[in-house]
Amino acid sequence: VQLQASGGGLVQAGDSLRLSCAASALSFNSYIMGWFRQGRGNEREFLSAIDWSGATTYSSADSVKGRFTSSRDNAKKTAYLQMNSLKPEDTAVYYCAAAWSQVRDVTDYGRYTYYGRGTLVTVSS
Repeated sequence: VQLQASGGGLVQAGDSLRLSCAASALSFNSYIMGWFRQGRGNEREFLSAIDWSGATTYSSADSVKGRFTSSRDNAKKTAYLQMNSLKPEDTAVYYCAAAWSQVRDVTDYGRYTYYGRGTLVTVSS
């Protein structure tokens, strides 16, 4: 099973980016897909997650609420993180992860089953 995150890059404050997480060899629609990030010197932070149907999303703390949105396309086995109004403090490596649908705590990175390598997002001021 592989999760491949992509879509990161260098943008300016106020710009938008959409990250993708493509899954292979995975019963994709059995998993919750989560997004995390880790900035330099910071702990890994939960951002958002979405259930198998796309009907339920789990939002993170206030730092990204209203700006970041999860979605998914089960036919393409791909999850997305739409990031709007990016700020310099959003600079980090962004990770996607897959968790069984019965996971107790979607905000806990350690409870996920599969992990992507991460994609770097750099936001300049």
